[in-house]
Amino acid sequence: MSRRAPPQSAALFGAPPPRRAISDPNESTFSRFMREQVWAPEKLSGNISILTGVGMFAAGVFAARSWGDILVPA
Repeated sequence: MSRRAPPQSAALFGAPPPRRAISDPNESTFSRFMREQVWAPEKLSGNISILTGVGMFAAGVFAARSWGDILVPA
């Protein structure tokens, strides 16, 4: 009998256990938002992408305001 391959979704060491939501009745709304939307591992890569875009925009504004006179011919 031939050996079956593991399913495609299985990682090298197996899938991590599912995360359970921590239910703290004393947690503030802001803390819950930060935990569920900002620091959640499944959303972290998208948040880093947004942060990178905002940082590049801010750096471009800073550069244009600092060295904009060099870019415009006199």
